[in-house]
Amino acid sequence: MRALVVYCHPRETSFTAAVRDLVLEKLRGVNAEIRVADLYSNTFDPVLSAAEHEGYETCPDNCAPVEKDVEDLRWCDTLIFVYPTWWYGLPAVLKGWLDRVFLPDVAFMMPDAENPTIRPGLQHIKRLGVFTTCGASWWLTQFVGAPGKKTILRGVGLLCAKPHKKTFAAHYLMDSSTDASRKKHLERVSRKMDRFVGLPNKKAAAS
Repeated sequence: MRALVVYCHPRETSFTAAVRDLVLEKLRGVNAEIRVADLYSNTFDPVLSAAEHEGYETCPDNCAPVEKDVEDLRWCDTLIFVYPTWWYGLPAVLKGWLDRVFLPDVAFMMPDAENPTIRPGLQHIKRLGVFTTCGASWWLTQFVGAPGKKTILRGVGLLCAKPHKKTFAAHYLMDSSTDASRKKHLERVSRKMDRFVGLPNKKAAAS
């Protein structure tokens, strides 16, 4: 397993960092090869410049400004996002990472004379995971439409292998979370990751 963990949070003391650490622990437990794209720590620039936009469809030159990130994306067969949900969607830095890295001839193929729409370019990715936190409740998030979750699990998912394994976990009402709710969520993440990477169910194994 070659896992790319895209981590996005400005504070290392955040609960999101604890989720990231648990995800990495589970990956190490199956001897996965791991790369971490820590967007804030790497001071990733989310802005798609005029020059990049001008050359957006010029392949492979379009990869040059984000060469390392593109190489990581092409390398992995497992892609996991760990981030806080802000305003029901992705943090600006993470959205900018998608804008700049998910390029033509990388994430998808542009329409051409024989194909009227884009075609998937990430068919080497067989596992797609999202671990997030939300200040809003589950009900309010669903009412708004959960755009962040849909962007990754549906939008990015359409570009990945068919079929591919998915996992998702969110701690809702994060602003009023407690030690107990955070502990319960980490236990949920642990179970989700076990299934995601193929570890046996501990309860089933003990029975």
